[in-house]
Amino acid sequence: MNTVSPSPARQLTRWSTYGLLLLLPTVVVSWIVVLSTDRGGRCLMYGEHCSPVPGAVVWGFFWTAAGAGVLALVWPRTRWSYARSGAVLVQWGAQLTLSALILSGA
Repeated sequence: MNTVSPSPARQLTRWSTYGLLLLLPTVVVSWIVVLSTDRGGRCLMYGEHCSPVPGAVVWGFFWTAAGAGVLALVWPRTRWSYARSGAVLVQWGAQLTLSALILSGA
């Protein structure tokens, strides 16, 4: 029985990979939830009662999450591990904020 836990560098790689793999499904599911509401349908069909959140902000959080995830993946494992863990935290924070902003349009 092997009880050795993975190294922190490997765990950061896993978390950044999971975040990148879940980024698009999170956005798609969030938009499906928003568009399935009456308000979302009216916004889609008639342009009424749309979200007050500007599209540039939503795109900014999307690209921040994607960029921080890629940065965390390509960052050398042995150098500046605090900066790498910070990139993973920024990635997940931006991704969760992005989902919340999309869902706030419901």
